Amino acid sequence: MGKKIVMLPAAEVDLAKVKYNPGEIEAPDMTGIWLRIFVMLLEMPLIGSVILSYLKKQNKIQEMLRETVIPEPPMFRPEYPPQEQEPGVVCLEEEDEKSQDRVESAIRCLPQYEPAASRWSCDMPLASSFRYWKIRDYAYAYRSKITTPSMVGEYIISAIDVFSNKKPPAPLLVSFIAEDVRKQAAASTQRFKEGKPLSALDGIFMAIKDDIDCYPHPSKGGTTWFHEVHRVEKDAVCVSRLRRCGVILVGKANMHEFGQGTTGNNINYGITRNPHDPQRYPGGSSSGPAAIVASGICSAALGTDGGGSVRIPSSLCGVVGLKTTFGRTDLKGALSSWGTIEVIGPIASSVEDIILVYAAILGASPADKISLRPSLPCLPDLSSSHENSCTLGSLRLGKYTEWFNDVFSPDISTKCESILNLLSETHGCQIVEVVIPELHQIRTSHLVSVGAESLASLRPHSHNGNDKKLTLDTRTNMALFQSFTASDYVAAQRLRRRAMYYHMEVFKTVDVIITPTTGMTAPVIRPQALKTGETNMKVTGNLMRFVLAENLLGLPAISVPVGYDNQGLPIGLQIIGRPWGEATILRLAAAFEELRDETKKPVSYFNILKGY
Repeated sequence: MGKKIVMLPAAEVDLAKVKYNPGEIEAPDMTGIWLRIFVMLLEMPLIGSVILSYLKKQNKIQEMLRETVIPEPPMFRPEYPPQEQEPGVVCLEEEDEKSQDRVESAIRCLPQYEPAASRWSCDMPLASSFRYWKIRDYAYAYRSKITTPSMVGEYIISAIDVFSNKKPPAPLLVSFIAEDVRKQAAASTQRFKEGKPLSALDGIFMAIKDDIDCYPHPSKGGTTWFHEVHRVEKDAVCVSRLRRCGVILVGKANMHEFGQGTTGNNINYGITRNPHDPQRYPGGSSSGPAAIVASGICSAALGTDGGGSVRIPSSLCGVVGLKTTFGRTDLKGALSSWGTIEVIGPIASSVEDIILVYAAILGASPADKISLRPSLPCLPDLSSSHENSCTLGSLRLGKYTEWFNDVFSPDISTKCESILNLLSETHGCQIVEVVIPELHQIRTSHLVSVGAESLASLRPHSHNGNDKKLTLDTRTNMALFQSFTASDYVAAQRLRRRAMYYHMEVFKTVDVIITPTTGMTAPVIRPQALKTGETNMKVTGNLMRFVLAENLLGLPAISVPVGYDNQGLPIGLQIIGRPWGEATILRLAAAFEELRDETKKPVSYFNILKGY
């Protein structure tokens, strides 16, 4: 039969014999003139196909997609079996209730707010250690007339101006209208003056990633031209829900062009820097949203996650990032609204704030309600510490040790293991060893799936030379995506179904899967990459090692900061849940957050509530 490989049906695979094999990534690491030459060769009809065939053979992509018999039928979008209700949760009666009412329900799920006087008498949030201001701190300050949204807005405008004038440019926002911010802040200030705030989110400043529509700002997707072919006439659904809660939208946050990278490199507008070390990347593709939250300028931001794009930058910047179950939020108004991989997710400095923003934006689209049949959205009840601890103690935490420890920076697995054991000791959670087969195949399936969706969204607009206006690393990806065939795509969807089977089997024995969020901390920005961009698949592989299956299968996942490496760079831990299991991963994330021993003030930090 020649090279043909026949896979056993997933249900017949003996997990006891599975050996850990993530597969090495073989690809050139280039920037500068060599990257320009490489892209030029890739885009040549004959030479390009030879190069790509060689690279795919080196990474066993050809073998998986074209030389293997995969017995499972294809799964073209996530298909979830029915799920049991999570323990210790508050279910929202109606998914379609007003976003303001959902935020009020979320407030009731949180521990009682106690505005300690020391928070307002010192020049930092807490005298003894650094702590980010939370959304409820702002709400208290507004209601107590300590400050107003208009006053806070002026501090934010000044902070944005500081970043806009940095040399070299390091923009957090790519679209910002100061007068629009002032107008929104004035309206919020008036509501507080009248004693009629719309919700706990009224007067809270948020940034929106550049691939989510937010009127009147253009949606460029990190490119120099996409706004010319995509007119923004109204807010995306999730943005409109925030606006109804009184959120003040400061503008569009920087991102890796068209979401095609994990570092946040964008030479079109300048690279957003990591607030903990300006010589390092913030992570991508939601680089601007994560950095603006970590800098203290905005309480929260919206990003999109198609391959860890919310969780990776959240981990590298030391903040919290939530990827929801596919279908939990309405994607209408996002540039990838028709896809099967990407979702919109909130980024904030605390789990509490993630819960509040998540409550505001959740709600499936009409089509997903019919096809995916989402269970009622639930929130963790954190209001009673005793009941919360009892619920935590009943949870089983899955850990695939060989995968867990496969990190480029050893400090990551050490710190994540330490806090995982501490959680188990503190609350009595059981840590269960699990095995997830075919991780290399999952990566290939994700690559082909997200590549096909990216290519399909760009192709109608790539005439008149627009495709040549893309950055070199994006063009590298597009050349690879164009080399995949229809049969490759179907084979990838067969692998997708196998991956779903394996994960659903794991979730029969555990409630969540715990991993580090990334395999390395924030990578250094190379000088040449500031001018030409770069392609470094080793870095990409390390950053994406733990985050792909959640996108491919639509599973909810959250990254929560748990400490720092020996260079003081943030480390994130990831919690992966069952479909529709946001409440459980939020509960666990809050528990990990409480056990964290320290939070370091970023190098680039603005104490906005105190007038920095």
